[in-house]
Amino acid sequence: MIQIKKVVKTFGSRAVLRGVDLSINEGDFVTLMGANGAGKTTLLHIVANLSKPTLGDVLINGYRLTEAGSQLRRFIGLVSHKTLLYDDLTAEQNLRFYAHMYDVPAAKNRIETVLNQVNLWERRHDPVRTYSRGMQQRLAIARAILHNPPILLLDEPDTGLDQHSAGILGELLKAVGISQRTILMTTHNLDRGLSLGNRMVILAKGKIVYDAPRQDTSLEQARDLYYQHVTVN
Repeated sequence: MIQIKKVVKTFGSRAVLRGVDLSINEGDFVTLMGANGAGKTTLLHIVANLSKPTLGDVLINGYRLTEAGSQLRRFIGLVSHKTLLYDDLTAEQNLRFYAHMYDVPAAKNRIETVLNQVNLWERRHDPVRTYSRGMQQRLAIARAILHNPPILLLDEPDTGLDQHSAGILGELLKAVGISQRTILMTTHNLDRGLSLGNRMVILAKGKIVYDAPRQDTSLEQARDLYYQHVTVN
């Protein structure tokens, strides 16, 4: 579903990604871990077609992003550090705007469905500025799945959430149908990443240094690998 081939990304003389190769099969839930500055967000932005690689190629379902980028965005939902929501609009108005952008069929029914999935239907008429950080992130997930994309990209989805909101993240992702999608998620939370994903990938200094199915990695091994690569600058 996602093929990342020898991707390099530089900003001036600084190389953030140094020849990343990663293939993600349909239905995989890949947890991508790495220290701050390892290139995780940069890689997700390239896959989401929000940034262009300096070198290399990315294919989504066999199609090159460089050849069909705007069309392929319909295949992708993105939850990032920014919610991409309009504070002065209500939840319903935000989703109606995005439904129009993506030509979502039966938009009214779809909006009701996703708002119920993230437990915000009763607050649909309230401006987003009145929402807590946790509620805004739930609405951002609803926005990301509104057009029912087969691929979901999650960049630190628990950033800024309190302990309770972060703790229910897994249940929320299950509610929006992660089992029916291909997921690539970055996280600093080892336990949450391992509990959600079926494959563990570590990115260090712009390169993939570990990639294995979750069942092939014990919790002790995962922690050793994590601290070996993630906590070392």
